Amino acid sequence: MILRNNGGEKGSKRLFRFILLAVYSQIKMTKYDKLKLDNQLCFPIYACSRAVIRRYGPVLREINLTYTQYITMLVFWEYGTVSMKTLCSKLRLDSGTLTPVLKSLEAKKYIERHRSDTDERMLVCSVTAEGMKLREKAADVPEAMGSCVPLTAEEASVLYNALYKILDADMPADECCD
Repeated sequence: MILRNNGGEKGSKRLFRFILLAVYSQIKMTKYDKLKLDNQLCFPIYACSRAVIRRYGPVLREINLTYTQYITMLVFWEYGTVSMKTLCSKLRLDSGTLTPVLKSLEAKKYIERHRSDTDERMLVCSVTAEGMKLREKAADVPEAMGSCVPLTAEEASVLYNALYKILDADMPADECCD
């Protein structure tokens, strides 16, 4: 199946309906078959996310980071200094979830938090020299994790692109299922 823009529907709604159509059109299902856990697209995505994050555990323990701290540091290593708003956007997390992570990273001396010079309402965070040293230790994490995922490079690329297609179509929950 190829997703085509029919002109009228918002991209996210169209994508959501396409995914449902693709899953449900493969098998003739009753309305109750559609409610089986094994017939849900969301469940393998959820379970896979948990499994992959769990596999990160031993690797990240060696550098004294949790998964959320690790992905947060990835942003700092890439950008150096970022506002809380930008960090929330990049990580797709809210500030309530991110604040304890930032406090923990600050306590480890990997980042510094401060108010913007131009707008004191804005929290800005910067990676420290100690945080940059950590990057050297973390450089082997992606390769170590690659060996934990039983996918070929081509399969990984297809999965990566499919997941970002869903993420890029992200919209508030109350808008996606009219």
